[in-house]
Amino acid sequence: MNGINLFDLKSGENGKAPVILLNSGYGMPAVGLGTYSLHGSTCTNAVRTAIENGYRLIDTASFYGNEKEVGKGIKASGISREEIFVTTKLYPNQYGHAARAIDEALRKLDIGYIDLMLLHHPGAGEINAYREIEKAIDAGKIRSAGVSCYYIRETDAFLKNVSTPPALIQNEIHPYYQDTDVVRHIQSLSQKIVVQSWYPLGGRGYTGPMLNNRVIDEIAGRYGKSPAQVILRWDLQNGVAVIPGSSSPKHIRENISIFDFELTADEMKQIAKLNRNEKHDWY
Repeated sequence: MNGINLFDLKSGENGKAPVILLNSGYGMPAVGLGTYSLHGSTCTNAVRTAIENGYRLIDTASFYGNEKEVGKGIKASGISREEIFVTTKLYPNQYGHAARAIDEALRKLDIGYIDLMLLHHPGAGEINAYREIEKAIDAGKIRSAGVSCYYIRETDAFLKNVSTPPALIQNEIHPYYQDTDVVRHIQSLSQKIVVQSWYPLGGRGYTGPMLNNRVIDEIAGRYGKSPAQVILRWDLQNGVAVIPGSSSPKHIRENISIFDFELTADEMKQIAKLNRNEKHDWY
């Protein structure tokens, strides 16, 4: 099954992302706010600003140290909790006490429940930790389970050892590290697992050069869009959900304003040729 069938881009509009139906039965917006480098009031304000501008997906993690601030931003937005989809993650050093770590995340977020809990990346005790997430789903604490930084070998091995297939796999994907074989493999699985990109714009220290790429800039000029918008649109047209991070109100608005244009097949191929297998983080 091709990932593009997981959501209909035509159902989206600027300021409102289309919703992907996860294999858990819950809907998740195709575009969200990543909060990896956001802390303190900057994080809270960015979350509130994003929600005020139509975002309904916020991504955080215990490792980021900002779950409390994310929760504050959600509550400050004034939008009903049921309208917001919140993802957080367990780090490998929590896998040995996953049940306690889940409760800790719930306390810090203070929003009642978690929409999606991921294993942050493979590690010792991952299967037992995932089973604790499954128990938390049964208890109504979490709605969906997933994993991050799992590639072909890791995904196939993992699926053999769990009863609940991940609803989503979140990996580094951007024009310079397209990881096409992995994306296609995950999208072809019978479990209908959604692929989501972290670092869709290249990540800290790498975003600038990518946004100044001549090919991407030329495509952006044709549509009166920014290079960032072209990259995010490219991901979506490949069936990959995105969670770009920013604290800038301008960029936050820009990153969800990608539903009034469509890249041609030729433009998609041009961006595909930019792949360098250039990974920008270690896992």
